[in-house]
Amino acid sequence: MEQLIEIISDEVKGAFNKSGYDERYGNVTLSNRPDLCEFQCNGAMAAAKEYKKAPIMIAEDVLKELEDNDIFESVEAIKPGFLNFKVSNAFLGKYVDKMHEDEDFGFEKTKNPLTIMIDYGGPNVAKPLHVGHLRSAVIGESVKRISRYVGHNVIGDVHLGDWGLQMGLIITELKLRKPELCYFDENYDGEYPTEAPFTISELEEIYPTASGKSKEDEEYKEAALKATKELQAGRRGYRALLNHILTISVGDLKKNYEKLNVSFDLWKGESDAQEYIPDMVQLMKDKGLAYESEGALVVDVKEETDKKEVPPCMILKSDGASLYTTTDLATLVWRVKDYNPDRIIYVVDNRQEMHFIQVFRCAKKAGIVRDDVSLEFLGFGTMNGPDGKPFKTRDGGVMRLEFLLDEINDKMYNKILDNDTIEKSEAKEVAKIVSLAAVKYGDLSNQASKDYIFDVEKFTSSEGNTGPYILYTIVRIKSILNKYKADNNIDNLHIDTPDSGSAKKLMLELVKFQNAVVSAYEDNAPSKICAYIYDVCDAFNHFYHETKILSCDDEDKKKGYIALLILTKDILEQCIDLLGFSAPERM
Repeated sequence: MEQLIEIISDEVKGAFNKSGYDERYGNVTLSNRPDLCEFQCNGAMAAAKEYKKAPIMIAEDVLKELEDNDIFESVEAIKPGFLNFKVSNAFLGKYVDKMHEDEDFGFEKTKNPLTIMIDYGGPNVAKPLHVGHLRSAVIGESVKRISRYVGHNVIGDVHLGDWGLQMGLIITELKLRKPELCYFDENYDGEYPTEAPFTISELEEIYPTASGKSKEDEEYKEAALKATKELQAGRRGYRALLNHILTISVGDLKKNYEKLNVSFDLWKGESDAQEYIPDMVQLMKDKGLAYESEGALVVDVKEETDKKEVPPCMILKSDGASLYTTTDLATLVWRVKDYNPDRIIYVVDNRQEMHFIQVFRCAKKAGIVRDDVSLEFLGFGTMNGPDGKPFKTRDGGVMRLEFLLDEINDKMYNKILDNDTIEKSEAKEVAKIVSLAAVKYGDLSNQASKDYIFDVEKFTSSEGNTGPYILYTIVRIKSILNKYKADNNIDNLHIDTPDSGSAKKLMLELVKFQNAVVSAYEDNAPSKICAYIYDVCDAFNHFYHETKILSCDDEDKKKGYIALLILTKDILEQCIDLLGFSAPERM
């Protein structure tokens, strides 16, 4: 279904053409002065130079071709050469009714679906999720959902941190505590136990203990480095321990991500890329790209247009060990081999930008990915506390993500109880839904690349641009519809011509749905969905306060209102699903 703004643009382009001007000047945009008009065209100003004619004269010529057009309620030519439009109520009503009848609200899926991989989450195994993991998970999940809705084949990969020194530290500490375990016997050739020799709680205690020891005890650190090297070299017992660590950790991570309504198609880790490293390194050597620098193997990736220094991409350290760049490049090897993606999006902290510049350039230079594959860095800013500094616990530590979610859930639960509208048992379930909306909307409504203040009081408020406000609006609509459905059939209802300014304003917001989704997809910007949702909710609430809906005496008009509410609810629920949360039936 063609967008309303495209229909209007086609009409105006045709009028430019009939008036003797190039139709490219007839592009229409949303008005930046909604108090004056709904749509505008500034093409007459641009055309003036080519046609050596005053802009207002060109605008008036085009105006004559549009005066009897049924699409418009009014068309004005305003000096120095603006064309201002108001769409006719009748045409708008018919257009919105078509959206109501269409399964996807008139949204046209892409005709050329791409294979898109999204690398997000990035947790380390054997460590609990903390608040620093929130943004990658929430933004990545939304980008994935938006891309799928547009019609693309999307694969989400968690990309676990399951390789390197942290594994050696865990093995070293476990060996110190339980030296009798068969995993540490180099001569053991039997089957290893299927049950891990530790619980998730023990594992989460082992790593920070080992990490602390390594900073104070050089001998301990050397033992951990040795264990890491032996693990990477394929020592059977250590590989078996790694499998235990992954099984235990991934199970726990899945539970915590489930609380965030975040899921992944792939649970691959850095360890999955190791088998591809030797051939990849050899490829770079054979192509003459890799060379030794101070004992390390590096590839130059700087370009003449660089405005800042871009260091060489280090492939192997001087001792032959791999590092993050090695693993990320090898990960690209298997992603291309297994999925042949057209786009790969990395949802990571802004501070990793240089790392990914190096990786992307090296991958293209070595031919690991095709030149036409889009490698995209979607960097996000820091989630800060009310003091403007990175979010911490009251005692200054890093807060576990589940504790933050529990804190917000408790706050929402108490607010819902204070309203005294639903029973305690139901309030607990509603609180989970609303608190998740508070967290996700609070994050996603901000531009991803910017730092933002995580303000619990603000995010849990039911007023202003917040998740609870959005949900209250949806629940309000559901309540009205449920009351109507109690005595009436809602099948085959149609949206009528808007009979008030607030009804028209609501319809004009609803018709922006497709543009909002496409724009959010193209810019990897869930914040654009948030902005659209808020505008729709604001328009609906104005309509609600000014309109007698259920008490309307005109039965046909009431049916039209109900149809409009159904469309509004459905679009809002589709949008919050793209953000990764849902709405309760009551609040």
